Formats: sequence, structure tokens, C-alpha cells
Amino acid sequence: MSETGGPAAQPPRAGDEFMIVTGMSGAGRTTVADVMEDDGWYVVDNLPPRLILDLVGLAREARAASKTGRPTRVAAVVDVRARGFQVSLSEAVAELVSQGWEPNILFLDATDETLVRRFESVRRPHPLQGDGRLLDGIHAERELLEDLRGIASVVIDTSGLNVHQLTRKVTPLVSQSNTARLRLAVLSFGFKYGVPLDADFVFDLRFLPNPFWIPELRNLTGLDSAVADFVAAQPGATQFVEQAATMLSTVAEGYLREGRRYATVAVGCTGGKHRSVAIAKRLADALTIEDAATFTLHRDLGRE
Repeated sequence: MSETGGPAAQPPRAGDEFMIVTGMSGAGRTTVADVMEDDGWYVVDNLPPRLILDLVGLAREARAASKTGRPTRVAAVVDVRARGFQVSLSEAVAELVSQGWEPNILFLDATDETLVRRFESVRRPHPLQGDGRLLDGIHAERELLEDLRGIASVVIDTSGLNVHQLTRKVTPLVSQSNTARLRLAVLSFGFKYGVPLDADFVFDLRFLPNPFWIPELRNLTGLDSAVADFVAAQPGATQFVEQAATMLSTVAEGYLREGRRYATVAVGCTGGKHRSVAIAKRLADALTIEDAATFTLHRDLGRE
């Protein structure tokens, strides 16, 4: 039994997963929880960290009772409103690790400007705002979560994403059908909209000629063959893809050895419409890494 009296967590079986979903208030935790629940995860929202061990035990009991034989996939959505948030969460994670689990932390982030706009749109105060300004609450939360963000398995920047785009980005990371040990996202973006906060690697493709200045290509995107062929034919494009793929393959092998589950490779051009989109697809296709699943995402495609 755990200290709180619930079922004690047991060592994981093959395929069992435990995910902690946390991050800035207003950054999309509820959306992520919905995606995971739809994919078959056992999700509990706003869970006090000290109850995490009980949650794992209860989820294992539920799986055993169902007699499906499916792995236990548990997610706890936690935030700073929980009393003793940092200490309790650290203790719970340490206890899970001691019992053989490898809990992953999915951290959702967004710029201050984005968070202010979201809170104002729903006319709700920030949970740490108190008698101060909205930004005071955001800054207090960011400071409180700084260390946790640094140890997160994956950080997702939701600043430029609507609910549907965030859903598309999270789904490959948590999908039950994706059994790869490492999930590698190749993300195209536009520098004019800001560098993604969640990027582990950032490549600048502005050394390639911009199809925007070619009238017949301007209104197309890197998903169109005319643009993709034009970008691929430019000096340095093929060499970039080959060398980046070689480097990333070496890094991915290290990630696999270290037990890291997620990584984001961001490739950017000016607007995130032509060069970065075309190269993201070519780079993802070139990354053939054993035990790793690669997928592409286009953050700024469709923006004006």
C-alpha cells in the first residue's frame, strides 16, 4: 500500500507507460489530456502529485480486471495549484523510478503574449495571479516550473497552434500504434513567426533561394511537387539533407541508449511555407533509424 492508503505501484510490464502532463496554465493541458484519453490512456486531470503512485496502482488493477492483456498506459495531468507541487512531484517521480518505471514528462509551453491573449479571451484569472496582474501570475508560474521544464522528456510550444493543430502534433507522440522507442518530429516553421520553443535542434534553410520570389511558385507550398523539386535542385540542398540525416542518426542512437523517448528537429525558412516544408519531408524520409519513428509537422503552413 502507498502512504495514502491506495494500491501500491508495481514494477512495469513490457509496454507499460506513465506520462506526466504539465506546463504553463493556458498552454493546452486539457487538449492533450483529451487526445490521450481518446487513444486509450488512463488519464486523471488535476491530480495532486502525492497521489501519482495510487493512480498507477489503480490503473494496473483496472487493466487486470478487464483481462485484455493490453499494456498499462497512465497519464497524470498536474499543475502548480497542487499543494507542495514541486517537492511532491519530485518525490513521486523518484519513487516510480525506484520501482522500475521510466516516467516521461510532457511539458506544454507558450509565449507570455500567447498566454495573456488566451486568458483574456476566456476572461479568467491566472491561478497564481492573486491581487496582481495577469503577467505577474504567468511570470511566477514560469519561475516555479523552470527546473521541471529542464528535465522534461518533451516540450511542446503551443504558441502558434490552435486546438486542431495541437491535436495533430500530440497524436503521433502518444499513439498506442506507435511502438517505437524514440519518436522524432521534424517540424517546419517560419522565422518571422519565431523559433519554436520546443526545438531540440534548429536548422536555418534561408541559405537556399526563396521560391516566394518566383511568381508561378509563390502561391504554392513545399508540399507541391513544383516547389519541392525547385528546392531540392538548389546547390547545397541535397548535401544538407544527407549531412543532417547522418548527424541526427548518430544523435538518435545516443538518445536510444539514454532512454530518451522524444525529440523535435526544427527546420526553418522565412515564412514556413516553401523551403522548410519541402526539406522537412525530405529529411524525415532520409531518417531511417531502427527503433525510431519519424514524422513531419508544419507549424506555419497556411498562415498568411
